[in-house]
Amino acid sequence: MAFSENNLTSAQNELYSWIKDYMKNFQHSPSIRQMMQAMGLKSPAPIQSRLKHLQDKGYIKWQEGKARTLQLVDEIIEGVPILGSVAAGGLIETYPDVHENLDISEVLRKKNVFALTVNGDSMIDACIADGDMVLMEPIEDSYSLRNGTIVSAMVPGLGTTLKYFFKRDNKIFLEAANPSYEPIELNLNEVIFQGKLLAVWRKV
Repeated sequence: MAFSENNLTSAQNELYSWIKDYMKNFQHSPSIRQMMQAMGLKSPAPIQSRLKHLQDKGYIKWQEGKARTLQLVDEIIEGVPILGSVAAGGLIETYPDVHENLDISEVLRKKNVFALTVNGDSMIDACIADGDMVLMEPIEDSYSLRNGTIVSAMVPGLGTTLKYFFKRDNKIFLEAANPSYEPIELNLNEVIFQGKLLAVWRKV
């Protein structure tokens, strides 16, 4: 999807062009402070105003006051934003002779889908390999998570990991798909769930 930028003011276009370049280079959205510095501004108000106009005109999506939620609308249609890496993975056989089209339109219609690059071998038996891209859907209510769901979870002091989710006797267990790894046992308040698995993307 392509947008004409003729309906933007010069200030709005300047910010929009800078955001596009930044996200292309860093694969995540900039902070309000970074936008202020780039535009030579000392107050966040003009940045927030320009972002509101860009959202109203259909160029970006963002939750007001949360710059890190910013997404480019044309990038949402053409691809999924890559937000970082998550520990998991493993090497498995691929099948390059399958001639089918991959339709991810249903996945992309879900709200705020994001992608993580897989590092490591802890999910090898779930066919999630080192270097794969996992498409994740944000988790709005962790209490509604079903046992056996593959989630990306942030554990303070341990980092972010991709694991199976299980809840037993008011305890959370993050279990690998690899017998070499012991389950991680936590209290619910010791873990932040970022997303649940929608799809795995592998380049061959």
